[in-house]
Amino acid sequence: MLVLSRQRDESIIIGDNIVITVVDVRGDKVRLGIEAPREVSVHRREIYEAIQRENQQAAQIRLDEARQIGNTNLDRK
Repeated sequence: MLVLSRQRDESIIIGDNIVITVVDVRGDKVRLGIEAPREVSVHRREIYEAIQRENQQAAQIRLDEARQIGNTNLDRK
């Protein structure tokens, strides 16, 4: 992990197109501004992990659910 010290209004550049700027520091909280292209997702870690969990759950289909889907398609014939 790279650890950098920055003060208010100072920035860090990642790659060619992501800029992270320290917007404010209050006590033990730091506010960051993030400039990134629209195609780059930016999430807080806990939100990212929740999205990953939900995607994994959605990708796991139960056998009985798969059978119901198959039966539904047969009923339409």
